[in-house]
Amino acid sequence: MKAVRLYGVGDLRVESVALPEMAADRLRLKVLAAGICGSDLHNYRSGKWLAQLPVTPGHELCGEVLEVGAEVTGFQPGDRVVADSRVWCGECPACQRHSFNLCTRLGFVGEVCDGGFAEQVVLPPQGLLKVPADIPPAVAVLSEPLGVALRVVNQLRIPAGARVRVAGGGTIGGLTALLLHEVAHCQVQLSEPNPARFQLLADLIPLQPLGEFDYAVEATGISHVLQQLVTEITAGGRIALVGLFHHHADFDFNTLVEREIALVGCSVFADEQRQALALLPQLADKLATLTAPAVALDELPQTYVDLLAGNSRWLKSWVQP
Repeated sequence: MKAVRLYGVGDLRVESVALPEMAADRLRLKVLAAGICGSDLHNYRSGKWLAQLPVTPGHELCGEVLEVGAEVTGFQPGDRVVADSRVWCGECPACQRHSFNLCTRLGFVGEVCDGGFAEQVVLPPQGLLKVPADIPPAVAVLSEPLGVALRVVNQLRIPAGARVRVAGGGTIGGLTALLLHEVAHCQVQLSEPNPARFQLLADLIPLQPLGEFDYAVEATGISHVLQQLVTEITAGGRIALVGLFHHHADFDFNTLVEREIALVGCSVFADEQRQALALLPQLADKLATLTAPAVALDELPQTYVDLLAGNSRWLKSWVQP
């Protein structure tokens, strides 16, 4: 079968590989759609979270069950599923209290095992969630990043009508802005330098002019953007951090103390992907407008280059093997 393999920093190859081996406690999936995540690009650029090389990336995936292992129950061939991207140890204190997103050895599909940038993938049943057959794969695959965005909203603990500044209109920032409007019923401001991407979101959300705000979302991973949010948010404000920072930076912690600004981290999701799946029918039409046309596996290396250069107007690019 055809697969895209990451061999190291900046080394992504399209190859012909053997079909993944099946096991009694696994399911074989035909990959219908696989989203390209910012963490995929981060791994390509830094190799930071990779547990093995080479590896097939792609943790945001929707597939059709082709084969069910003898020890697996609850699935049958033809089922549509999406991957819960998390791979947790099940033994650490966080796992013991079912906070799997905080596992001390947390890994992800496409990093600790082969992922969805291939024609087929074999995964365990505990990492798969069923989706209705009438949800298009390109929308279903958004359940994973939508779960991350919903985690941000939940972590903010935000009242209806609140003024919220979202910094960064990429996949997670943009989906968070959409949820803040559609689900949390907030007044949303968006800071996004890409005019096409800003307009894409403005067509779906009644964005407010940049002004005073009491809550914020940092979805860029840029230290000076966080510093600006801390400076401009009203005293007593709360900022959710979900962007991936690529370096350390000096920070004026006294500002947090003196103005009682709360910073809260947002790591993947707890049960939010399941909640996101329940929202897909309500949001499907809007989500579809945020998604780029599909690319083939052969096009994926160049797509990585284009995305890193900031050349996409879309919130989500995805692969159709």
